[in-house]
Amino acid sequence: MRDYAPTGTTPDPDNPLVLHVLGARPNFVKAAPVVRGLAELGVRQGIIHTGQHYDALMSDVFFADLGLPEPIANLGVGSGSHARQTAALLTGLEDVVLEHRPTLVVVYGDVNSTLAAILVCSKLHVPTAHVEAGLRSFDREMPEEVNRVVTDALSDILFATSPDALSHLSNEGVDPARVHLVGNPMIDSLFSALDHLDPAPIRSRLGLTGRYGVATLHRPANVDDPASAKELVDAVLEVSARLPIVVPIHPRGRQRLADAGLVTGGNLLIVDPLGYVDFLSLVRGASLVVTDSGGVQEETTMLGVPCLTVRPNTERPITITHGTNRLVTPAQLAVAADRALAEGATTPSGDLPPLWDGKAGPRIARVIAAWLKGGNLSPAGQVIPPNSL
Repeated sequence: MRDYAPTGTTPDPDNPLVLHVLGARPNFVKAAPVVRGLAELGVRQGIIHTGQHYDALMSDVFFADLGLPEPIANLGVGSGSHARQTAALLTGLEDVVLEHRPTLVVVYGDVNSTLAAILVCSKLHVPTAHVEAGLRSFDREMPEEVNRVVTDALSDILFATSPDALSHLSNEGVDPARVHLVGNPMIDSLFSALDHLDPAPIRSRLGLTGRYGVATLHRPANVDDPASAKELVDAVLEVSARLPIVVPIHPRGRQRLADAGLVTGGNLLIVDPLGYVDFLSLVRGASLVVTDSGGVQEETTMLGVPCLTVRPNTERPITITHGTNRLVTPAQLAVAADRALAEGATTPSGDLPPLWDGKAGPRIARVIAAWLKGGNLSPAGQVIPPNSL
């Protein structure tokens, strides 16, 4: 694990340093294949853990499950309002970047840690790369959408996971020479873990004997307003009349959902957040998933599990056109659940979205390695072919 860690704090053009900024569960999952790919190419690198997910079950377990190296810094920013959390991230990240003086900083997804890192590096003139660039929900009321737009505008290298992302970036005037279609590193992690995703142990641990569903709920639009939370919880309770529903509750919104009636009882089982392997093993054995998470939409598509996303939009429309995902309102949830349970999975295992082939991490690593050497990258918007760099 120490082989990944940087040595020294002075910029070295002959031994460049790449730092990865990670703050939340999806970041860890996306970063692991990139970190492995760069390690195989001999690139010096390190991880900054911002502590945005401060619960050990939301971060430490993921580092262990994904084989990520020990971070060179853990900022421990914890929770708070968007302004307070981002402010803490800005000051903490500035100190770490100034100390280690990286050649490139890689950020992932759309969380506040990502936004803060891009702002810090832009001010310090440190080049950056954004993994999962170009995703858009076109809903500026989502904090993540603001983070995505700002991050893409300031990034030097943009790694797109789907063809629609290329169009979005082009429409926003992003220089196409900065954009590369590489596939989805979250799917790389899922491919790597697939042989270890056995539902039996987690089913036994939770006392599940027949078919069951899984629900993950944490979006501010769903849980922050008491009336919205109550509507959503009532809908989940209605679905639980059909089959048991397991709900691993994110620390965010836990009390609000409990106040709205989301507590263990009847066919509803509330559990603490699960590690990567445990959670995906649970999902793999599920007959239905209800979520408001972006990453879960992708994971269920890969696993062929029917997914109902309780949101008015998604930045991952490819999970609808090529996958098992459907958008629903709380009022539609029970009827949609009946339909999904009757139909089962709708995507054959071999019919996955483009470039969901488990090789996105190496593609990203080869682009970064070529950039570090000052080499030519592939044409803008093109796939990075295997072993091309």
